[in-house]
Amino acid sequence: MAKVSIQMDPIKDIDIYSDTTFALAMEGIRRGHELFYYETRNLTLYKGILEAKGHSIIKLKKELGNHVSLGKMEKRKLKDEKIVLMRQDPPFDMNYITYTHFLDDIHPKTLVVNNPSEVRNAPEKLFVNKFKEFIPETLISRNYDDIYNFRKEYKDIIIKPLYGNGGKQIFHIDPNNQNFSSLLEMFFEKSNEPIIIQRYLPEVKKGDCRVVLIDGKIGGAINRVPLSGEVRSNLHVGGKPEKKKLNNRELLICEALENELKSRGLILVGIDIIGGYLTEINVTSPTGVQEISKFENINLSSRIWEAIESKL
Repeated sequence: MAKVSIQMDPIKDIDIYSDTTFALAMEGIRRGHELFYYETRNLTLYKGILEAKGHSIIKLKKELGNHVSLGKMEKRKLKDEKIVLMRQDPPFDMNYITYTHFLDDIHPKTLVVNNPSEVRNAPEKLFVNKFKEFIPETLISRNYDDIYNFRKEYKDIIIKPLYGNGGKQIFHIDPNNQNFSSLLEMFFEKSNEPIIIQRYLPEVKKGDCRVVLIDGKIGGAINRVPLSGEVRSNLHVGGKPEKKKLNNRELLICEALENELKSRGLILVGIDIIGGYLTEINVTSPTGVQEISKFENINLSSRIWEAIESKL
């Protein structure tokens, strides 16, 4: 049994039927671990000691509206924990980055999953460019000339924010779209960051493959099919999960990532593949565990815990 802290978004608000963190917590309790839950707003670094205010998790169950029982608010020194699961959702902003610095102070003596330094160093839409042989044609810029030339060359494109999440602010710009300049203005007025422009992959209509990798190895996969007329396949915007068998190209991509993920201490990772192209490497709070477990008739959470426990 180990003392485990889970850094996450409000536990009372999660979707118990799809949330990966909930599945991991349920399995952690089943394995006899002592779970403590806190939110990032209750993290404090004082005199060099990282402390969190939160609650012990007394009970979890798949009962809508009554899924969690918590203990009284208490304060813990995270260096006294055996494991910290960093599971809060992006956006990957300075707030998120700050808490990776906080957790650096206790890792690896306290095992943080995923390694906070490498989470910080591997933003999903940038990290993916290390594997350029597998990604679609991609431009990351805020230079108007370069962006317009990219559109002129590939005509049918996708634009999205560099540090966005959950399928937000993703736009499909076909050759006849007359709002392109206005969209660029909107992006650049809202943020001083570059944006991502990619060649549109029409294969997305058949689905976006999500593969969960555990310590670099394939844990399982699902296909997420977008709604008709929608380019986003994220489940929370209506994408439909389907059983998925990986093809040779998808297996090759997974194999190419294995050593890099293992060397960085990225134990739980979700990658997205569309039409044989790697589009994202999610290292912050990857999802899909409950859906994969259902379609594959496995306990993927157990396999993840086995990988975590082997690192202790």
